[in-house]
Amino acid sequence: MRILLVEDDQKTADFISRGLKEAGYAVDHADDGEKGMALASVATYDAMIVDIMLPKLDGLGMITKLREKRINTPVLILSAKRSVEDRVKGLQKGGDDYLVKPFSFSELLARVQALIRRSSASVEPTVLKAGDLEVDLLKHEVTRAGRKINLQPREFSLLEYLMYNKGRILSKTMILEHIWDYSFDPQTNVVDVLICRLRNKVDRDFPVKLIHTIRSVGYVIKDPPQDT
Repeated sequence: MRILLVEDDQKTADFISRGLKEAGYAVDHADDGEKGMALASVATYDAMIVDIMLPKLDGLGMITKLREKRINTPVLILSAKRSVEDRVKGLQKGGDDYLVKPFSFSELLARVQALIRRSSASVEPTVLKAGDLEVDLLKHEVTRAGRKINLQPREFSLLEYLMYNKGRILSKTMILEHIWDYSFDPQTNVVDVLICRLRNKVDRDFPVKLIHTIRSVGYVIKDPPQDT
């Protein structure tokens, strides 16, 4: 899952980014509304967190432009403004939720997760399956053949990404940009290392392997072949 954070206060941005990354999200950060708009126009995000008081283009102006361009990514508005009128205005401009500063990170994370669930509930399943492997997105649980598999946040994010794209080959660059962010060197081996860790947990103790390497192309998760 990938989040766009548009926040000009560096301390707040670092606090949110660190927490989201620890929870397994990839985070792109923009420190003004114009940069945020530029990122939102070229990349696909699962949710956006947008501060209202931004330089160059304020948060409400950015959200208005997003909706005019038919970019319907759910947006959580951050603001120090507490009045009901301010909250109503934010939601009327196209925001999906409103969180007043100061806030706890646990509440922000819960609100982001709720936005993502609501935006995908009508078109996407909450349990992903490949053979006897199941990923429960709501419970954040993974099982194979009924056996629970404990994954670290980035391992879960990678498996979720592979499962959403079951049967489709994902390049290292695609995985790198989805699970991490633009700041990583594309020549890094973090993808290979994470794939190896995931295989050790998902495939190693089972006779049928689900995660496959396509040499010089990338990785794919597949249903096992059906017996004939």
